[in-house]
Amino acid sequence: MMNVKQIIFFVCLLALAIGGTLLINQKDEPSRLSTLTSSSLGGDFTLHAATGPVSLSDYEGKVVLLFMGFTHCPDICPTSLAVMTQALDNMSEAEADQVQGLFISVDPERDTPEHLAEYVAHFSPRITGITGSKEELDKVVRQYGAFYRIVETPNSAMSYTVDHTARIYLIDKQGKMAAALQHTLSPDELATAIKAQI
Repeated sequence: MMNVKQIIFFVCLLALAIGGTLLINQKDEPSRLSTLTSSSLGGDFTLHAATGPVSLSDYEGKVVLLFMGFTHCPDICPTSLAVMTQALDNMSEAEADQVQGLFISVDPERDTPEHLAEYVAHFSPRITGITGSKEELDKVVRQYGAFYRIVETPNSAMSYTVDHTARIYLIDKQGKMAAALQHTLSPDELATAIKAQI
């Protein structure tokens, strides 16, 4: 007969097995779309690029891919921008001309509009880097049901990092949010989602 410690150990193992199965099943979902369906999310905003003010409404008539992050991000941001770039490269010129990428930096202290322009130039000319004041950024973050926070890293050369939402927001040609896509999407999956809005 099992003692209490053995029962607890068995229950923990069972919970881990069930949790792992759920994660595997979620990972294998082909669309990897989030369940953000509230019509109150999204909307127009104005932030700043190296060339001047940029509003979402400037791109009415185009599908917009919106990602929030920061240029000192070691993995998720460059990977997501690379996926966006590859998805656009996989599309025909006529299709890609109907798409605009926006990379919003939530680290305005380090990411000036000029620095953002240099950063996104490493990815695609169809992606524009924009940022704003903390108040402007907080407003956009709330609009899209996203989040970010500064995390102090005193033992690092950067002194701080930024935790942030890792979603690619797909915005239709009328400026309404069509979907919030997981950053683990493949370029082909992202291209398929974009084409559905063209």
